[in-house]
Amino acid sequence: MSGGLRRGAVHPWLKPLGALFEAHRSAEDATAMESYMKHVAPFFGIKAPDRRALLKVHMAEHDRPTPPELMAVARSAFAQPEREWHHTAVDLLMQQAKRLTPEDLPVVEELITTKSWWDTVDALAVHVAGPVLQRHPKAVASWNRRWITAPDLWLNRAAILFQNRWKDDTDRALLFANITRHAAHPDFFIRKAIGWALRELAATDPTAVKAFVARQPLSPLSRREALRKLD
Repeated sequence: MSGGLRRGAVHPWLKPLGALFEAHRSAEDATAMESYMKHVAPFFGIKAPDRRALLKVHMAEHDRPTPPELMAVARSAFAQPEREWHHTAVDLLMQQAKRLTPEDLPVVEELITTKSWWDTVDALAVHVAGPVLQRHPKAVASWNRRWITAPDLWLNRAAILFQNRWKDDTDRALLFANITRHAAHPDFFIRKAIGWALRELAATDPTAVKAFVARQPLSPLSRREALRKLD
């Protein structure tokens, strides 16, 4: 788990939402959620459908954050302790991912490395960074290099996963090079990401995945996940 942003003031756009979250706090659900998420952060105890419903109510009254303030809102949300704030920031970025550009990726990177766990990292990689980079292919090489070579394993995971929804647009050579670089990584989350990325590509190009798995030494977990829908 990574550190990242320190706790800061709540952005004005978020303050009414915070009141809604407080009104729906559940200590019992919070305990269960914190345990399931390995205590990466405290929780209000608001389940995902309810959290998104509260965000919808909030936006009906306050609209969405404008594009210029979106990143400030996201950073402010991630600077709060409860995990529902972080999930809300991810939801907002996913909603507006088509409007984002590579200029927004430094903040996305900052959020990937803040209170890092699979729930926020994967969504930011696949559903925020992925669409941005797919629309801006000239930015792919530099951001991929930055993340795949980083000492932070969550950035490594993001580099392996950001093409997960690209289907036939997937740069196979780049994906296979990323996987080869970290194929012997001892961490579960990297090995799982490798298998997941290969399984996603297998839905589009099973021949390429089978050939890669046949020639590239992989952990049993990565290999099993890669071929799970092919065997």
